[in-house]
Amino acid sequence: MPNARFPLRLTHGLRLAPALVLALVLVACSKPKEAPAPERAVRTQVVQVGSAGGTHEFAAEVRARTESRLGFRVAGKLVARRVNLGDTVKAGQVLAQLDPQDLKLAQDAAKASQVAAQASYDLNLADFRRAKDLKDQGFVSGAELERRETALKAAKSQLDQARAQMNVQSNQAGYAVLQSDVSGVVTGIEAEPGSVVNAGTPIVRVAQDGPRDVVFSVPEDRVASFRAAAAVPGALKVKLWGVEGVLLDATLHEVAAAADSSTRTFQVKAEIKSPAAKLGQTAAVQLELPKLADVIKLPLSAVMEFQGKSSVWLLDPKTMTVSTQVVQVLSADGNEVIIAGGLRGGQEVVTAGVHVLTPGQKVKRYGLTERAAAAAVAASGASR
Repeated sequence: MPNARFPLRLTHGLRLAPALVLALVLVACSKPKEAPAPERAVRTQVVQVGSAGGTHEFAAEVRARTESRLGFRVAGKLVARRVNLGDTVKAGQVLAQLDPQDLKLAQDAAKASQVAAQASYDLNLADFRRAKDLKDQGFVSGAELERRETALKAAKSQLDQARAQMNVQSNQAGYAVLQSDVSGVVTGIEAEPGSVVNAGTPIVRVAQDGPRDVVFSVPEDRVASFRAAAAVPGALKVKLWGVEGVLLDATLHEVAAAADSSTRTFQVKAEIKSPAAKLGQTAAVQLELPKLADVIKLPLSAVMEFQGKSSVWLLDPKTMTVSTQVVQVLSADGNEVIIAGGLRGGQEVVTAGVHVLTPGQKVKRYGLTERAAAAAVAASGASR
């Protein structure tokens, strides 16, 4: 009898197998419950209303007010350079020289033309005088005298032209020697002996003696505020590299009319009056900012861009959740930003970890107990 019952049990087991497989498949395909978002540790700061000021600092370089690029007025081959980088030159000093051979030949040709024109003029002048005497005696007609007079005028014009050409060639022969027009310091060498240069090609760069400027760049979004702040007497100070503890007064001299196409900054020049300033010396320009009252300062890391607007994360101490708050940024002061609107004193703002948060997310304070945070908030509220 046991053998007779075995087929029945096997048939019953086979009927239950599909249901068991289906149950296992449904369990495997069911969507697991989403794990709650972890509480992230963040640094926070209680907003406090105060005053803001400080300074802006710009890297600068000392330069001459006027820098001349001197070059020959004629083309030729550069055969000698008499000065080197850093040399002090005086007005009239020889800086460089071209090969004068071709210029001398042109001068000789112009001189020969002048001599020929002078001889032609003398001959026509003698003919005119003889014709005039013969006309007075009745031996020649008036038409002949007019012809001799016309020839004399033409010879005179040719002589004037030859003299002018002679003067031009004499000047050009003198242009083979490059002399400094001003006194100053050689700050650049643009060509070396052996080079064939065109007329006007810079050979030597000379920084003229006289006023000294510090030259630096200002971002285009700060130009307007820079002009306003720099207009206050004593707002600009200069610290020369290597001169510790000395701040020099500076006066705003020039602001470029257009921004640089690559850096998008405006070049600014400020005059300094100090014999200690050396050409090319590195300097730091400090601009004292006007004091602003009733402003809020936050670390730069607290501000983010959310949906195209400057925002911060506000912490609700009761629920320990965060939400975004749009703020108006007035300016930056070092590693801090000055907030002009959107916040009030006593609010708690996330200052670190802002880029990993989502609205409504639960957080916990990093390195600060709940009791200490509550005390800080209460103290801020009491100060208001």
